[in-house]
Amino acid sequence: SSRLVALIPALNEERAVGDVARGAKEQLPGADVVVIDDGSTDGTAAAARAAGATVLQLPCNLGIGGAVQAGLLYALEQGADGVVRLDGDGQHPPDQIPRLLRTLEETGADFVVGSRFAGQTDYRPPLARQVGIGLFARVVSLLCRQRLTDATSGFFAANRAAAAHLAETYAADFPEVESLVTLRRAGYRIAETPVRMDPREHGRSSIGSVQGFYYVLKVLLAVV
Repeated sequence: SSRLVALIPALNEERAVGDVARGAKEQLPGADVVVIDDGSTDGTAAAARAAGATVLQLPCNLGIGGAVQAGLLYALEQGADGVVRLDGDGQHPPDQIPRLLRTLEETGADFVVGSRFAGQTDYRPPLARQVGIGLFARVVSLLCRQRLTDATSGFFAANRAAAAHLAETYAADFPEVESLVTLRRAGYRIAETPVRMDPREHGRSSIGSVQGFYYVLKVLLAVV
């Protein structure tokens, strides 16, 4: 009976975003599936509309944090009781959404992270990224005083209270790690659930070698 909104931030993902939006609509019948087009220069918005999604077309590129905040504000203004956030590049399979929502309900948590590492998994990131993910997981687990295995996952579900908090505090770039710490320090309950994640089929990651070095420094400074 709760009103859910699925948020899909996307930048130049015309080849993947339609399938993601259609998958989200199949998993969440009656929910509002919203693609936040973060200043794309390709046909992302058109592909999302063709898939039946609501499209928020930002006038310029705000980055992932600004795009997610725009989606959260929209969801709250529409009276959403909860939100699900997944990437527009196809790495977050929509068929994993029920796992997030089931954990949100069964645990009484305010915020549930879809973890690549919480259960049995074949996911093997490159070594450098694997080291970074492990580092952040340890730091966040220490600061949050609970074990978290995937602090860099952007696949999440949140109730209205947690969504409202994130709408005010979500970091402009590389926000996932920081959001867990701010939520926990504000008293929100966090849980994880194992999910499958798929490899990117189109486009490329926004985090290269130079950006990766900046990413580690910026996030560690932010959480400290």
